[in-house]
Amino acid sequence: MTVTDEPSVQLSLGVAAARTLATTTKTPPQMRAITPRWLLTQLPWVDVPAGSYRVNRRLTYTLGDGKLTFYTTGSHVHVVPAELTELELLRGFSDETALAALAEAFEQREYDPGATLVTEGTPLDTLVLIAHGKVTRHRTGPYGDDTTLTTATDGDHLGADLLARHDTTWEYTARAATRVIALALPAAAYARLNGRLQSLRTHVAEAIGRPRKPHNGKGEAAIDLSAGHDGEPLLAGTYVDYDPSPREYDLALAQTVLRVHNRVTDLYNQPMNQLHQQLRLTVEALRERQEHDLINNTDFGLLHNAGLKQRLTTRTGPPTPLDMDDLLCRRRKTKFFLAHPRAIAAFGRACTAHRIYPDSTVVDGKRVCAWRGVPILPCDKIPVTDTGTTSILAMRTGEDDAGVIGLRPKELPDEYQPGINVRLMGTSDRAVTSYLVSAYHSAAVLVPDALGVLDDVEVGRA
Repeated sequence: MTVTDEPSVQLSLGVAAARTLATTTKTPPQMRAITPRWLLTQLPWVDVPAGSYRVNRRLTYTLGDGKLTFYTTGSHVHVVPAELTELELLRGFSDETALAALAEAFEQREYDPGATLVTEGTPLDTLVLIAHGKVTRHRTGPYGDDTTLTTATDGDHLGADLLARHDTTWEYTARAATRVIALALPAAAYARLNGRLQSLRTHVAEAIGRPRKPHNGKGEAAIDLSAGHDGEPLLAGTYVDYDPSPREYDLALAQTVLRVHNRVTDLYNQPMNQLHQQLRLTVEALRERQEHDLINNTDFGLLHNAGLKQRLTTRTGPPTPLDMDDLLCRRRKTKFFLAHPRAIAAFGRACTAHRIYPDSTVVDGKRVCAWRGVPILPCDKIPVTDTGTTSILAMRTGEDDAGVIGLRPKELPDEYQPGINVRLMGTSDRAVTSYLVSAYHSAAVLVPDALGVLDDVEVGRA
């Protein structure tokens, strides 16, 4: 039997009408730009009462480990003449004419991936400047196998001993890991210049004969000690020399003016305080900017303050377990790695390819990926270039461990949160009240080996 529906007739109160009498449950304003901000939570913060923080270190001698700079004219690459003084034997050399002649003597050479630039045991007859690309250095191990030493990249050089000696050999083999553009100075060309340029010949001879000031492996002025002696020998006298020009960090500033109409705060303050919600979201944006500055600021940002000897590059592009081990072993008590989420995913793929499964650990109640027990914390403030490369940071933290620290004021007038204050600026004739919201912050690396960076990390390769 079929029941025929009668014409639709409303028999009860409709939902739309009922809602006019109902109380709506609301959420606080949500913000998609809020991130975990691991760097801000894990970095130890040091109060700076005077607004400036001075890092005193032992006197350090320059060891000539700087990078060289290049420029191009069409397809031709040239080294900036003044940058040749980054080579240890040329430090302090000021003859611009001689430097220009030396720069012009370099020949441009290009190598395909896998090509050999120099071979271990052959005569050292060329000074090589790497303008672009990645070069891996290898040496025959004690058991006859090939061992990888280090990786050189843009701005590095090979064979600087050519400036001092003509009877030595290459101690390693250098191979191109990517396409490489290099500038090479043959020994014959250098010999001609050295014979023709009196100022160059004199400077190099003085640099070779000048006794090097005693220093330890980190380049710090040596402290003379006596050990293992017997009897009553004359003990060495010493003192600890300080850096005469220590670096000072001034607190940086991020500010905005928050404007709220009085009618809004007078009439629409229930169930949520409008001023409180406006301040909450504004402070969230300032905190995001703080973390961005701590990483990318050209003055105190961590990416720009890692020592040259603490900057590594990946062997093949993606971050492999071997690359992470190289980064980890450069310092004691590494507290955490900091990486872009895409870099963490690339590391996971590399581990899977090697049939290795990364650890996990709990940080502040949240489970995160780890390597060798050290947390790998995500941070989307680390930039990823257009070519799909990024960096991974590793750091030791805290003043007690001579690590990386964050800096903020000890106390502020009208303090809203540590390092942030809110100052009432007054109400305009349009009934708009303005509040000045300020955030003060900076970061300091107490000793160079507290911070390490793995550069040229490819995140797009499967």
